Amino acid sequence: MNVAFIPVRGGSKSIPLKNIKEINGKPLVYWTALAAQKSNCIDKLVIATDSKEIKSIVNGFNFTKLEVYNRSAENSSDTSSTESVMLEYIYNSNLKDDDLFFLIQATSPMLKAEYIDNMYKKYTKIDCDSMLSGVREKQFHWTFNKNDNNYITPINYDYKNRPRRQEFMGILAENGACYINTVKNIKKDKCRLSGKVSFYEMPSYTAYEIDEQEDWIIVEDLMHQFSNK
Repeated sequence: MNVAFIPVRGGSKSIPLKNIKEINGKPLVYWTALAAQKSNCIDKLVIATDSKEIKSIVNGFNFTKLEVYNRSAENSSDTSSTESVMLEYIYNSNLKDDDLFFLIQATSPMLKAEYIDNMYKKYTKIDCDSMLSGVREKQFHWTFNKNDNNYITPINYDYKNRPRRQEFMGILAENGACYINTVKNIKKDKCRLSGKVSFYEMPSYTAYEIDEQEDWIIVEDLMHQFSNK
């Protein structure tokens, strides 16, 4: 079984009730839930929430694959990790060790069903234990020197031999949209990723995650241009 799991909670300090605030005409969580609902490879869609209001709105989507899970207060605080609610659900469900667990985050509303399906196809074709989605960045990155922040050191290129953009592989950045792992691995490692990790590349505009108000403005504009209309 392939399970898509979307954790959402009622508390949000930066944007109150962020997960059900409307973006592009629908609640934020609707868009990733829709992607999972329309995905050919997803058998069950689970939205885990501690909020009665979110539960009511989510049930109103009338998605055939949807199951709402009542996450505990212990795993719904500001300091709770995503892994904690993943494990809570896994241990309280009837999932088998070889079932695939797709962690999907509501803060990535430009996720599409085709991305989930293509990511799954890649996962099944190569020898990897887990996979994450992300984008390729072709900027030249630097970091501060460990001993003196007045100076910087390049991370992903040699500034004395600056490559042409066409020849530059760039670096990979998580976009937070989707992660795939087996239930067995998650229980063993207590982590969304395990072992040999592979990468599924998504379009560059999917790099944005909604955490602050300015992200909301940018993502809504990008959705109008590129994504779900």
